[in-house]
Amino acid sequence: GVGTRFLKKQDLAWMILSWQIEILRRPYLAEPITAQTWPYGFKAFYGYRNYALVDAGKNYLAKANSVWALIDLKTGKPVRVAEEHVARYKMEEKLDMEYGPRNLKLPQDCVKKEPFTVCRYHLDTNNHVNNGQYIRMAEEYLPDGFETGYLQVEYKKQAFLNDALTPYVVESEEGIVVALRDEDGAAYAVAEFKEV
Repeated sequence: GVGTRFLKKQDLAWMILSWQIEILRRPYLAEPITAQTWPYGFKAFYGYRNYALVDAGKNYLAKANSVWALIDLKTGKPVRVAEEHVARYKMEEKLDMEYGPRNLKLPQDCVKKEPFTVCRYHLDTNNHVNNGQYIRMAEEYLPDGFETGYLQVEYKKQAFLNDALTPYVVESEEGIVVALRDEDGAAYAVAEFKEV
């Protein structure tokens, strides 16, 4: 009862700030899987939500944690989550997984790549770049054969139609970090990929 239609009537929306995903096993073609999600906490204007993919034997294929902010669509600023909203969510236990820091360090020694422009198909219902699109953009800079086992993304600011994004890439023994930045060097999103 507190989904997107309910929130839109109040000029509110949940915006993702960061998430991390552990890929434990990839499903095989046509394997039945179950997607799960649940909130486990609220604090001020933050919401905390877990996700999981499980197989038929209830074994985890992937685990994820996400941090969200409740945003006033008129002002673009965060607003405190009302107790009446919190009361309508069924809270569950926090998923047993490793929780990394929410903030990713922006890479210093990075390789600047060719800028590209945000297209209409990158946008979501709020008319800014969809969080999954940032990941697809960053994946373009992974080497051939790279198999992601861990992904962490931090969203710094919103990108809109026709904005120019410049990728900055750093490869290390620990993994690959891709920062998608604006023309002044401020990051829209930073994604860290680690192999299996």
